[in-house]
Amino acid sequence: MSIHEALLELADDHLVLGHRIGEWCGHAPMLEEDLAMPNMALDLIGSARTLYDHAGKLEGKGQSEDDLAYLRGEREYRNCLLVERPNEDFAHTMLRSLYFAAFMRPFWLKTLETSGDETVRGVAGKAEKEMAYHIRHAGEWVIRLGDGTEESAARMRDAVAALHIYTDELFESSPAAHEAEAAGMLPVRAEMRDAWDEVIGQVFAEAMLEAPDVPYPQTGGRKGLHGEGLGHLLAEMQSLHRAHPGATW
Repeated sequence: MSIHEALLELADDHLVLGHRIGEWCGHAPMLEEDLAMPNMALDLIGSARTLYDHAGKLEGKGQSEDDLAYLRGEREYRNCLLVERPNEDFAHTMLRSLYFAAFMRPFWLKTLETSGDETVRGVAGKAEKEMAYHIRHAGEWVIRLGDGTEESAARMRDAVAALHIYTDELFESSPAAHEAEAAGMLPVRAEMRDAWDEVIGQVFAEAMLEAPDVPYPQTGGRKGLHGEGLGHLLAEMQSLHRAHPGATW
């Protein structure tokens, strides 16, 4: 196990969720969201690029950010299961974004305070501000839909039932993450729980939603165990690079 794998986990989270959100480009329910969604996707992909580049350098095998993003197979990805879940509808998409951003903002804030890695702190300094906006944007939509019409409220409740079972994996540290935590590069994931609970609790109270009990959380992404949706996503995302290996623009 090596520290660079902990950075790959973070990079994979951001790249996969960025691609999922980017799928709304041209399909969002209103023009403002058609502009906002790709910009939020680019926030995530921008963080992924720096993390992939840094991970490749730490590994020391000459792999570039493109190699790590486009030339690994499905089982080699280490993203959490939450970020790969299909968009389904706008309620699912906004709730998934809220769950992820509510974890990542305190994670990046803690990274700024404690990380001994200059590159990781640089990512955190930019990403923390982006996650604050993502929380506000997604949170407003969760409230708007949860406390809206009968139809929108039902869709948001369905989204909670479908996605909440994947949230515990956010707080689990893999062996690679434990190594990075012990080295002072990354904060302990479990320590973000209180901050996450506070944000989700506030939004759910206004959205008239209840967080369900989850006796059997769904995990496995950090071990490369994914749903078939990730394979379809990667096939689309990697198609151009694999069809024209080594091509440059």
